[in-house]
Amino acid sequence: MSDSPFRRIVEASAPDFWRLWYVGLIVSTVRWLETIVVGVVVYQRTDSAFLVSMMTMLRLLPMSLFGVFLGALAERFDRGRTLLIVVLLMSVTSAVLAVLDRIGQLEVWHLAFASFINGCGWCTDNPVRRVMMGEVVGREQMGTAMSLDVGATNASRMLGPAFGGFLLVETGIQGAFVLSVLMYCTALWAIMTVRSRIPRSADSGAVLARISEGLALVRSDKRLIGVLVVTVIYNIFAWPFTSMIPVIGRDRLHLGPEGVGLLATMDGVGAFAGALLLALWLIPKWYGWSYLGGVVCYLIAVVVFALAQSPVLAGTALLVTGLGGAGFATMQATLVYLAAPAEMRSRLLGVLTVCIGTGPIGFLWLGWLADRIGAHSATAVTGVLGLLALAATSRWWKEI
Repeated sequence: MSDSPFRRIVEASAPDFWRLWYVGLIVSTVRWLETIVVGVVVYQRTDSAFLVSMMTMLRLLPMSLFGVFLGALAERFDRGRTLLIVVLLMSVTSAVLAVLDRIGQLEVWHLAFASFINGCGWCTDNPVRRVMMGEVVGREQMGTAMSLDVGATNASRMLGPAFGGFLLVETGIQGAFVLSVLMYCTALWAIMTVRSRIPRSADSGAVLARISEGLALVRSDKRLIGVLVVTVIYNIFAWPFTSMIPVIGRDRLHLGPEGVGLLATMDGVGAFAGALLLALWLIPKWYGWSYLGGVVCYLIAVVVFALAQSPVLAGTALLVTGLGGAGFATMQATLVYLAAPAEMRSRLLGVLTVCIGTGPIGFLWLGWLADRIGAHSATAVTGVLGLLALAATSRWWKEI
């Protein structure tokens, strides 16, 4: 413990690492706060599990549409300024929604459009903020740095849903968006104090040529292929179940908004604990096992959550999804970052972002199925399909 990866990075890391870490914490907290609030409000107004799923899907859609292009473009611009513009855009979006609710004009389509805009900001995280973090801490500390970053993300999954549920009851959706704006302001301040700068790429090649070069490297590296295949499976069959938490919480477990918010925090509790354990003890030779094992545990826990009939069992299952998700989330960007040449990291993390962006397929499927056989049955079926897909693709991911 005296020479743990966690202690080494705490002692060696520059203040800029913690500033970037804080930005990730704030942006992720707002994302989860708004996801729960929007999910509950949309379900109250429409009584459609499909539309609830679509709200989350719209946050993911920009990843599949723009992720690979943003990864290539990020190499040609100042990443600090890019990050500042992205967070400012998301704060303005939340402010507009708060005003619309204040004047009584907020509609479901406004929430859908805002979800898409914020998704555009989200898909810059890997090729911009996380590349900046990697350059600040160095290659040797990237795994631990990502553990801490994922720990922040997972802490936000405890804070965001809880804040969202209680604010929805006490102040309505307007209060949730006002809090979002205030939190974004602190993130903007943190970005403006970052001093580290990554030089722009000296290569002025066209974006499409850069993308082609990155894809050629992926095809030639079995480790990268394996990581990307598992990422696609997770984002189609595993993660979309989070959109059903408000529906299952209300209809199957008979919880109110506060109860749904607290239930959703259990996933974050497990994920935070998992990320902390990884930061303390994970070593490079276990990176692959952490990644794959996390996905298996996650999918099994999704099935248990879907079939649970008591809040206690459902919360316990969500705790396990959090633990498994921590291993997956920590390692996916780390494995790609370590496998990529320094000059191509943004591009390859852009490709990873596209794989994450396959999530809309899962959200569409799950929302469609939930409207036909019920949210809990659809979630269970999707979890089982994910396990089968993982087994069927072993020849690709066994190289990780």
